[in-house]
Amino acid sequence: MSFRAIMQEAGVPPATAPIAGALQAHTPIDGSALSYVPVDNAEVIGARIAAAQEAFLVWRAVPAPVRGELIRRFARRVRRDKQALGKLISLESGKILSEGLGEVQEVIDICDFAVGLSRQLYGLTIASERPGHHLLERWHPLGPVGVITAFNFPMAVWAWNAALALVCGNTVIWKPSEKTPLCALALHRILSEVIGDFAPAHPAISQLVIGRREAGEQIADSATIPLVSATGSTAMGRALGPRVAARFGRSLLELGGNNAAIVTPSADLALSLRAIVFAAAGTAGQRCTTLRRLIVHRSLATQLKGMLRKSYASLAVGSPLERDTLVGPLIDAGAFVRMQSALAAARQAGATVIGGDRVLPPGLDGGYYVRPALVETDTQFEAMKEETFAPILYVIPYDSFEQALALQNEVRQGLSSAIFTTDMREAETFLSATGSDCGIANVNTGPSGAEIGGAFGGEKETGGGRESGSDAWKTYMRRQTQTVNYSSAMPLAQGVQFPVE
Repeated sequence: MSFRAIMQEAGVPPATAPIAGALQAHTPIDGSALSYVPVDNAEVIGARIAAAQEAFLVWRAVPAPVRGELIRRFARRVRRDKQALGKLISLESGKILSEGLGEVQEVIDICDFAVGLSRQLYGLTIASERPGHHLLERWHPLGPVGVITAFNFPMAVWAWNAALALVCGNTVIWKPSEKTPLCALALHRILSEVIGDFAPAHPAISQLVIGRREAGEQIADSATIPLVSATGSTAMGRALGPRVAARFGRSLLELGGNNAAIVTPSADLALSLRAIVFAAAGTAGQRCTTLRRLIVHRSLATQLKGMLRKSYASLAVGSPLERDTLVGPLIDAGAFVRMQSALAAARQAGATVIGGDRVLPPGLDGGYYVRPALVETDTQFEAMKEETFAPILYVIPYDSFEQALALQNEVRQGLSSAIFTTDMREAETFLSATGSDCGIANVNTGPSGAEIGGAFGGEKETGGGRESGSDAWKTYMRRQTQTVNYSSAMPLAQGVQFPVE
């Protein structure tokens, strides 16, 4: 299927005539231009924020289960168009097709979760110290929610936020990555059509903003938007967070990850290998949960490194649209340059680098394909402590379990982590307060590929935000404590006496 046909099937036919100031969407498959996408100026963005606020005043009063019905209908449409959307993700972000389809499934899954949630936005009943009184804790809609997403999950991360925000009674303003605007246009078109056919929904409850950094800054600065959810680099979060905080807004930040896995002496190596290779090389190393540091007990280091070298040599690198491909392209030339810089720093530190070279599949010379890299080192040098968004796996030995935990927790990021062990004490220690300091900690499975049922997010420079499952929905609501006096007396709390004639 041609690139044009993929776009047309997904409902975003290419616009090839140049448009002044527009974004130009490219495919990392061969670097070619796909379409011009007009950019929204500040006035248009301001109007869409205002429209979202107006719509919120209506949508917040719609019963939550009715709001859930909108999301159920949206999920039904996404199921119908799953193949077309998955291929578009592969085209624009470079993911292999099974991962593109998997991302669309994530959209469906979080919608299913949100539909059930729409009947479970529960609060609390709290006992009062005063006779004839009781306390309640209730959750109310918050307002327009700004969602800023990254290129590597161009549909799923928006859905994590939007599905929950909408059933919670909020409206949504989405600013997608400049690198994947077509995915946003395709998915938002579907939601807009569903909204148009759903009478209880105000037509402006979901807004799409196409733009560059300035568009994100306008969302961050808008006092009309009480919550901004932003996914991206630590540098992006460091710039955005203070802007939102300056107006006393809330931020939900999902930032960098520098994820580690520990392989202990009791580990099942065959199982560990499968998990490690997918976590490190899948998505061409461009997940925030990608495995970047492998901490291996010294007694296993030589054996496991040999297994990794053999497995890495067999990975098929090529077009993500080809069935047999396991590793697609990096997103662009800048990603390739950053990868090569990181590998040069590793060599400078005395590490052994295997792979990492550019691969040139026939006819795809404009794409930046690489052989996933293994970096074998005896120490955790400074460059390892920085996240490089590329398929680089640093392998380092350890001698004691305490040393392994210290190596894992030594970095500034705290997103995801894993341990491979059949020793119950090691597994439980890893999951305890003295173990992994990350937001996600896994046993005998890799750090990537999270399911939507659990809250997703990390600590430290990862930003502290939580999206997706569990009680992450509370981020999108405001808590209200209520006291009800159903007696004819007027006692004061804490026994205070204040007689009034």
